[in-house]
This record gives sequence, C-alpha cells and structure tokens, in this order.
Amino acid sequence: NTEYGLTGSVFTDVEAHKQLAIDRFHVGNFYINRKCTGALVGGHPFGGFNMSGTDSKAGGPDYLLLFTQAKTVSEKI
Repeated sequence: NTEYGLTGSVFTDVEAHKQLAIDRFHVGNFYINRKCTGALVGGHPFGGFNMSGTDSKAGGPDYLLLFTQAKTVSEKI
C-alpha cells in the first residue's frame, strides 16, 4: 500500500491474476504484460490517484472539467 498511484503493471497469462491485480492496484493507469511507462499521447488518457495526481485524466474526456465550474440547473415544469 502506498499513498501514490500513478501507474502499475503485472506480467501474467493467468486470467485470475490479471483480475486480482486490476481490483487491487489503486492506480490511474494499469498495464498488463507491458512496462508501466510510455503512455501514448492522444491514445492513453493519463493521470494518477491519490498523491500522484488529481484523479482526472489528462487527454481524457473529463479533463476539461478541471477548468470549469459545473452547475446543475433544474426547473419544475
């Protein structure tokens, strides 16, 4: 356990081990059977969890929300 969670990876062909790692690694980007560095710009939204980022993904669809203030408006009609 760590307070950081940028990337993680596991090398295995066992499906149960893959799923266990996916469930237990609290990281922003998780890789299976490849190194945990070298995210593809424009291909992998990138960002970490906890002390490794803001939990949002640079390059992902929610990244724009960091620069806005969301407001919900409802009207009874």
